[in-house]
Amino acid sequence: MFGMGWPEILVIVIVATLVFGPDKLPDLARQAGRFLNTARKMIDNAKNDLAGEIGGDFAGIKDLNLRDLDPREIVRRNIIEAMEADDTPAADKGRSRPLAEGERAPYDAEAT
Repeated sequence: MFGMGWPEILVIVIVATLVFGPDKLPDLARQAGRFLNTARKMIDNAKNDLAGEIGGDFAGIKDLNLRDLDPREIVRRNIIEAMEADDTPAADKGRSRPLAEGERAPYDAEAT
């Protein structure tokens, strides 16, 4: 959770107990829980509004992943799919056989 382990969480709880006292700590935990619940509802509403505005393919999707809308992710995903669809090994592309001894490599005047 947020890159923290149990020892860090324990230190935070101990410091919070010392700073706020054991009588105010349950109220602060209740407020934090309400804040997280409200934030989660706001995020869900924003996702639903975005899905409604986009329409088409994303309409009605409750688990809309915003990372799917990133252009870099779209390009990365399409390149990987194209590479997986191509079944020829990279070493065999562009040549059908090795050159014999003394044979000149093919030359394309338009490519240079």
